[in-house]
Amino acid sequence: MTLHDPEAVDLAGPDGAGRVPGRSPQGAERTAAAPSDAPSHSASAETPRRAPGPGGTTPADPADTPDPVGTAPAPAEPKPKPKARKRSRRPALLTTALVTALLLLALLSAGVGAYDIPLGDVLASVQYHLGLGGAPLDRVGESVLWNVRLPRVVLALLVGASLGCAGALMQGVFGNPLAEPGVIGISAGAAVGAVAAIGLGLSFFGNWTITVCAFAAGLITVGSVYFLSRNGGKTEVVTLILTGIAVNAFAGALIGLFVFFADSGQVNQITFWQLGSLAQATWPKVLAVLPCALAGLLVAPFYSRRLDLLALGERPARHLGIDVERLRLALILVVALLTAAAVAVAGVITFVGLLVPHLLRMANGPGHRFLVPGSALAGALVLVAGDLAARTLAQPAELPLGVLTALLGSPFFFWLLRRTRRKQGGWA
Repeated sequence: MTLHDPEAVDLAGPDGAGRVPGRSPQGAERTAAAPSDAPSHSASAETPRRAPGPGGTTPADPADTPDPVGTAPAPAEPKPKPKARKRSRRPALLTTALVTALLLLALLSAGVGAYDIPLGDVLASVQYHLGLGGAPLDRVGESVLWNVRLPRVVLALLVGASLGCAGALMQGVFGNPLAEPGVIGISAGAAVGAVAAIGLGLSFFGNWTITVCAFAAGLITVGSVYFLSRNGGKTEVVTLILTGIAVNAFAGALIGLFVFFADSGQVNQITFWQLGSLAQATWPKVLAVLPCALAGLLVAPFYSRRLDLLALGERPARHLGIDVERLRLALILVVALLTAAAVAVAGVITFVGLLVPHLLRMANGPGHRFLVPGSALAGALVLVAGDLAARTLAQPAELPLGVLTALLGSPFFFWLLRRTRRKQGGWA
């Protein structure tokens, strides 16, 4: 006798076929005859069942589970990154910091020296002279502040802003990070013009004679360096530096020649131009250099966008509608004007135009919209601080300002050369 399980399935059936394992014939017939099962089956075929989530629950949103067919959901709109917002606010923050530091340092420099004036008294005297209240100082304090200190501070502001802005423009025009008015000989060339005016006793423009001669000599120098350093339509860094070395040597020879034929008084003045100093600052000198410096500083920011396009290369800049030769010629004139204005009253002060734009470029990037005016502010800040250090570090003596900036700028320039060579894999 054979036991038969009623749930067992006969694979052959009564006629040897037609049964489904695990289901009775009556259940199979009812399943096939049920009209409501067809749409349910097709719906389940079109929409795959989702696996239950944790705890046996099924996610409510289909977008929460990956599509097995491979169609990904539409990506969400990207949210603004915090770093991008911080970077967009960085120029405003840097400008505010530079202006605040410059004002505080200028007031401090006006009060510190052999005759100390408290900061509150400086503010009170400035307010009194501007008609905003305050109170004047005593006779000695007024004379020291308004005839010695403030002309020197204002002159340091103008000279530093001119050198910093000129350095940023030079690096943009030549398309390399090592261009600077002093390094490629513009400062030395402008000094030759000023020394020639002193040695020859020229006075055909009155107080403007030295400025005009320095401007003309600086223009000739920068034009010579620009054309001599170009090769195949490009300005190479090595050629630029070597040309600047040759121009500096030639300018030094001319200055030595004027010293040889000059008298003792002229020798002292020529030595002043070679070392660089603001010790002889007066209001007439400030007024003599003010138009040239303001003209260059006001015109320079209008070329920021074109300098950004020129940084892409000469050919892309031409395709974007930039007249490269006219742009470079205009900026060379602006650089010569700024450098001549600085050299005419302060002598040769090097490395400010090289160091300042690089520090700002490291802080905010290479965009000239901030770099050009920011270099003017930072250059003014550096020179006011340098002049304060020059007249207070070795009291009662005074260090030459050009010597102090060269002592600080030369190591930075050497590090910059090594860094550029390492990135380029050599000069060859």
